[in-house]
Amino acid sequence: MKLDDAAARLEALGNTTRLKIYRALVRAGHAGMPVGRLQERLKIPASTLSHHVKALVAVGLISQQREGTTLVCHAEYDVMRSLLGFLVSECCAEEQGCGTERPAA
Repeated sequence: MKLDDAAARLEALGNTTRLKIYRALVRAGHAGMPVGRLQERLKIPASTLSHHVKALVAVGLISQQREGTTLVCHAEYDVMRSLLGFLVSECCAEEQGCGTERPAA
């Protein structure tokens, strides 16, 4: 993952409302959640939800799919895994013996 993409996704998740939306969709699983149910669950106005969903769609963290007259939001799990992988990919890269106990000083 490119640094700019990771930064944009983390910035999007840095908003409390967007993080609540994202967590609800991650919990919903692959079936996703209709926008109306998401709005009811989070108790936020439709215009506010629309604004925040648009930001999450723009960075690829979620997608939307029309099913008849219902708009369903889905978490993009591959993008989520990629972002998490980016964050931990260089964990302790400059420390020998990462994951082991440090010797007493």
